[in-house]
Amino acid sequence: MKKTGAWLLRFALEEIGVRYTFGIPGVHNTEIYDELNNSNSIQPILVTHEGCGAFMADAISRTSHSIGTLVIVPAAGVTHAASGIGEAYLDGIPMLVISGGVRSDSKFKYQLHDMDQHSLLKPITKQTFKIKSHSEIIETIYQAYQIATSGEPGPVFVEIPVNIQLYAENVPSIQSYHTYCNKQTIDPSPPQVQSIAEAVELLLEAKAPGIFLGWGAVDTTKESIELAELLVAPVATTLQGLSSFPGNHPLFCGMSFGEAAVPAATNAFLHCDCLLAIGTRFSEIATASFGTKVPKNLIHIDINPDVFNQNYPSKISIEGDSKIILPILLQKLKERLVFRTGDTNSRMVSLTETIKINKQQYIDEWLLHDSKNKVNPCQFFLNLRNRLPDDGFVVVDDGNHTFLTAELMPIHKPRHFISPTDFNCMGYAVPATIATKLANPDKDVIGIIGDGAFLMTCMEIVTASKNKIGVVFVVFNDGELAQIAQAQEIPYNRKTCTILGTTEFEHIALATGAAYIRLETNDKIKESLQIAFSLAKEGKPVILDVSIDYSKKTRFTKGIVGTNLQRLPFATKVRMIGRAIIRKLTG
Repeated sequence: MKKTGAWLLRFALEEIGVRYTFGIPGVHNTEIYDELNNSNSIQPILVTHEGCGAFMADAISRTSHSIGTLVIVPAAGVTHAASGIGEAYLDGIPMLVISGGVRSDSKFKYQLHDMDQHSLLKPITKQTFKIKSHSEIIETIYQAYQIATSGEPGPVFVEIPVNIQLYAENVPSIQSYHTYCNKQTIDPSPPQVQSIAEAVELLLEAKAPGIFLGWGAVDTTKESIELAELLVAPVATTLQGLSSFPGNHPLFCGMSFGEAAVPAATNAFLHCDCLLAIGTRFSEIATASFGTKVPKNLIHIDINPDVFNQNYPSKISIEGDSKIILPILLQKLKERLVFRTGDTNSRMVSLTETIKINKQQYIDEWLLHDSKNKVNPCQFFLNLRNRLPDDGFVVVDDGNHTFLTAELMPIHKPRHFISPTDFNCMGYAVPATIATKLANPDKDVIGIIGDGAFLMTCMEIVTASKNKIGVVFVVFNDGELAQIAQAQEIPYNRKTCTILGTTEFEHIALATGAAYIRLETNDKIKESLQIAFSLAKEGKPVILDVSIDYSKKTRFTKGIVGTNLQRLPFATKVRMIGRAIIRKLTG
C-alpha cells in the first residue's frame, strides 16, 4: 500500500496513545501538521515558543498516562526546545521529540535549517533516530516510545526528512503497536531476591528506620504507606518526589531531612540508623547541597544502577523498578514481622504526635512573622490548601517560591505536584500549568510562579486563552530574583542583576486574554482565590498577582547557605566574611 511518511507517523503516534502534540509548523513539518489535523485522537497544539512546547510535553508525561510529544521544525525549533528537553532528561521524564529534517534526496548543500541535530541533542536524550525510508517510520516510533518509557525514562528524538513526509511510497505492511509488542522478546531481569531479603533484615534490626522517596517512587504510594506504617518510619521526599507520599499522612515529615529541612523532618530523622531510599539520585536539591547526613545502613532502590554509591555509599543496592521491588519487599517484611515482638502502637503514637507538634510549631512560627503590608506566604498556602481539592494539581517553577511551596503546601495525591528539579529551568510553570489542565480538564490546576520566571514564558498564556484553558497563575511578585538575591545579600551586601524592572502584570493579562486579580494583603487571600478559581472554571486563564513577603527565609535556603559556607577553605571563608562585614558597615 502507498502511504506518505506523514501518514505513517500519524498512525504510529495514534497507536502509542499520544493525545497532544506541541510545536510550531514550518516548512519542514507542514505535511505532518496536515496529517495531525486529520486525527480523531490527537490534538496538535500551537505554542508561542518551542521551549514552552517542551515544558508542556514534559507536564503531559508527568500528570497523565500519555507521553508528551513535540512536533517541531529542525534547527531553531530544536535549539528553542532544548531547555525543556534537558529538563525532561535530567528529571527522568519520558518525551518524544519529532522534528522535520532537510531533504535527504537533494543534491544541494546548505539547505535551510541544515545542521547536525543529533550531535546537539546527544547529551540530553536517551537516543536519537534519523529516518531513511518510509518502511522505518512506524517501527522507529514504537521503538522510540519504548526507549523513552523504559528503564529510567527520558526524551527520544526522531528526525523525519521533509521529502519522506511528503512523498507516498509502497509500505509492505502496517503493524499495530500491539502486534509489535507481541513480537518483542524482552527478558526482564529477575528481582534481586537475596538483596531484598538482606534489606528486610536490616530494616527489622533498625531502632529508628526512615524512608526517603523520590520521583521514582511516585507510582508506589500505596506500598510506601504500608511500608512506613509497618516499620513505624518517618517519611521524607525529594522536591520532585513531593507527591510520592500524601502530605496529610501522619508519618509524612516534608521535603528532605537534616538541617536544611523543616523541623518535623530534621527531628524525625535525627537518630535514623537505617534509611530506605527509593527512586532518588541523592542529587543537589534533594540533599540540600549535599549537606544531608545519611546513615551507613543505606538501602538504595533505583531503576538506574548508575546512581548507586555516587554521593552516599549504600549498604544494599537494589536495581529495579519500584513498582516491582516494593511489593516483594513488603511481602517479605510482613512474613518476618509475624515473629517480631514489641509494642509498635506506642512508638507510632509517639512518633506521629511529635511530627504533628513540630509541623504546627513551624506553621505558628510563620504566622507570627510580621509581613507588614504584604502577603504572608504561610497565610496564602493555608488558604490555598483549604480551597484546593485533594485531587487539585500544583505546578511550581524554579525560585524562592518553589521551596516555600514545598515547606508550606501539603500535596495529597501522587503526580499532583510537578517541578523543574535537576535541570532546574526557570520558565517551566506557565506552559506546564497549561498542559496539566489540558491533560486533566476536570481538575483544578494552579501554578505558583516567581515574577522572574513568569516573565520568561508568560506570553504562552495566549495558548491558554485561545484554547479556553482555565487555570490560575499565581505570580509571587517581589520585584527580584528572590532566591539568588537572598543568596547575594549576606556575602556580598549587593543584589547585582537580581532586581527586576517594573512590570505591569495587569497589562500582560490584557495582552494575553487573561483575567487579572491583584492581592496585596492577608485579609483578601480567601476572596481572591475564590474569584480566581471561579473564573478558571469558566475556561478563563487568570493571573493572580500577589504582593508576597519574602523577608523570612525558608529552612532550605538557610540550610544550604550554612552548608556551602562551611565547605569553603578557611582563607576564602575569612575573605568573604570580612568583605560582608565591611560592606555592611560602609554600605
